[in-house]
Amino acid sequence: MTRTLLVAGTASHVGKSTVVAGLCRHLADRGVSVAPYKAQNMSNNARVVVRPETNDDSDGDSTSDGNDRWGEIGVSQFVQARAARIAPTTDCNPVLLKPRGDGESQLVVGGRAREHVPAGSYYEEHWHEAREAAEESHRRLETDHDVIVAEGAGSIAEINLHDRDLANLETARFADADILLLVDIERGGAFASLYGTIELLPDDIRERVVGAVITKFRGDPALLEPGIEEIESRTGVPILGVLPYDDPGLPEEDSVGLPGPGERGVLGDDDGVPAERRLTIAVPRLPRLSNATDLEALSAEPGVSVEFVPLGESRKDENPDPLADADAVVLPGTKNTVDDLRALRASAVGPALERFSGPVVGLCGGYQLLGERITNAALEGVGDEDVLEGLGLLPVETRFESEKRLERTAVTVDGSASPLLAAADGATARGYEIHAGRTRALEGVDRPLGETGAARGSVLGTYLHGLFDSAPVRAAFLEAVAASAGIDRPDGFGSAEGGPDGRRPADRAASLVAENVDLEKLGAPFDAEP
Repeated sequence: MTRTLLVAGTASHVGKSTVVAGLCRHLADRGVSVAPYKAQNMSNNARVVVRPETNDDSDGDSTSDGNDRWGEIGVSQFVQARAARIAPTTDCNPVLLKPRGDGESQLVVGGRAREHVPAGSYYEEHWHEAREAAEESHRRLETDHDVIVAEGAGSIAEINLHDRDLANLETARFADADILLLVDIERGGAFASLYGTIELLPDDIRERVVGAVITKFRGDPALLEPGIEEIESRTGVPILGVLPYDDPGLPEEDSVGLPGPGERGVLGDDDGVPAERRLTIAVPRLPRLSNATDLEALSAEPGVSVEFVPLGESRKDENPDPLADADAVVLPGTKNTVDDLRALRASAVGPALERFSGPVVGLCGGYQLLGERITNAALEGVGDEDVLEGLGLLPVETRFESEKRLERTAVTVDGSASPLLAAADGATARGYEIHAGRTRALEGVDRPLGETGAARGSVLGTYLHGLFDSAPVRAAFLEAVAASAGIDRPDGFGSAEGGPDGRRPADRAASLVAENVDLEKLGAPFDAEP
């Protein structure tokens, strides 16, 4: 029979995604057929994958509008499936809630977008349908795999949600799962949090807890031994390991790791490259920013800083030119293009971007923002305004439609159509599209990435998420930025792969778990030899 292990947490951001990815790679390396699973996720970082209902489990790209074939899941389950060495499908994350502001989320069931729902309406009108879809996906995974490593959400001890906790309690019940509980010691109060969580669990769920792991510890684990002995004595739950603080380099599942909308933050500035040889890529911190993982490949490059620039309260922001230190600007995706366009225009960043003379790239919603105008805007934003003027940096127009385009796409780069991609001419850029708007060219547009985008001079827009994951494209863009800024670039642009030891993130996560958790106590097949 298929065994399910639910990796649950005492809180959000305790390392669940990393541990699931590590366990998936650990088992896959031992020849075990394993799949990741998260019944219900809340994230705006999504990926396009195959829907199992299409009976097509290939992992290729498509250039046709085969919307029936594709669905979307949270980025963590996509990465975890890769770690398990299987093709990700929507069964890995059957229910996805994508926050869009104002207390609403877009409901995605089985990979297909349904409607925008407030939290109350979701639980009152859609939860039972969501549970049925989650259970059906789990059953399908059971038929194909020996082990399912499920990821919980937030805290498993939210007693206000115990009658409708799909990702934690309901998963444990319908999957007949054992539970591995994680607690983050960096936050402080780890033992109290672990004890309180276990005490608040329903009796039938508490009986499923086979062990706990302390995560993100800095220092000598021996210092924890008295506390571990006491908590084991009080709860009867064994502590199976202490994970040292480490970041294997897996994509962020949500925006918790990003600076808030009103905060300035920098990624990638700790690689030792001196300031005079660094490139600064400014990213306007849109209030409804999504798919921020598009930026991670840039921040991982030597000598590249990705700086999130807050919009500020108004055009009278104390910094008259918030992009003054930027060598290039990347406008990221957004879950609500219309409302973020309004926010951008009301801030100091919008006018600064219109004046900016360096390279500019817009990704998905960012591409839409760069255009001349948006029509049918009331379908996407708040209010009844039908036409909104864009930033006017690209001669394109976007019209919103109710049907979403979902596609995994591969395009051949035409370097002659954009100076930003000149050095990548002929390379293949692979990625995925998730968008409701349709964008058409007006005049004077070049097509370096085929029909997925448009360019004019040093401005490029595209619907292709994952653009910078392509090493030739990333290297070409950074070389163009360095030339524009007059910076002598450090060696190795475009070559960043894995972590500082050269290993892939999934392999690093597997080592982190296997070297610090007593997997023998989890039993077969987690204790299998390689």
